[in-house]
Amino acid sequence: MIENTVATSPNVPRRRIPVVGIVGGIGSGKSAVAEWMAAHAKVTVLNADKLGHEALQADSVKQALCEQFGQSILDADGSIDRATIARLVFGEDAVHLAARRQLEQIVHPEIGRRIADGIEAAAAEGLDAVLLDAAILLETGWRTKCDLVVFIDTPDAVRLERVHQRRGWTAEELHRREASQWSLTDKRRESDLVVENDGELEIAGSRLLQSLRQRGVIRHD
Repeated sequence: MIENTVATSPNVPRRRIPVVGIVGGIGSGKSAVAEWMAAHAKVTVLNADKLGHEALQADSVKQALCEQFGQSILDADGSIDRATIARLVFGEDAVHLAARRQLEQIVHPEIGRRIADGIEAAAAEGLDAVLLDAAILLETGWRTKCDLVVFIDTPDAVRLERVHQRRGWTAEELHRREASQWSLTDKRRESDLVVENDGELEIAGSRLLQSLRQRGVIRHD
């Protein structure tokens, strides 16, 4: 069972909230499974992608990115144009790899701070757990924030159909995006628990909920 308290001072014990990392391939439905959990258990979801969008709006981050990549990354409103950034960093050649490392060095620390703030807020609220939904959780080292990592396993054909319908991506675009992440084999191997998401969302969500209850992560019905 996961330990629920840590000492924050010599005399005052404070509850420590379990953090469950959620990983999987693009289009695996990991975010949908996490949100299903939030609707059926006393947990909150920290979505690293959403936190990344917020981080891009931070003045310090925008300034650093403009210094690194130039003013052309801004749109007409002065915000970071994510499509432009994506063209710069998604790819397998040396130029794309270097740009991606530069982006990560600027943005990831800000996302990490926002994750830490979210965990603290959830602990103060008395929730059972935090679900950290982060596609690149293992690559960034955010695994150290987690007590348990769950891999959402979904057939490739299903994932491709989802990203094609929702984002208009081709198989080549899906491959290009995933090339910037760990392989699914590595993600699965490094995870503590695998949840199959090959059918109805409720089935996958129930599988995860049951597993977390068995491990003592979810304490309330």
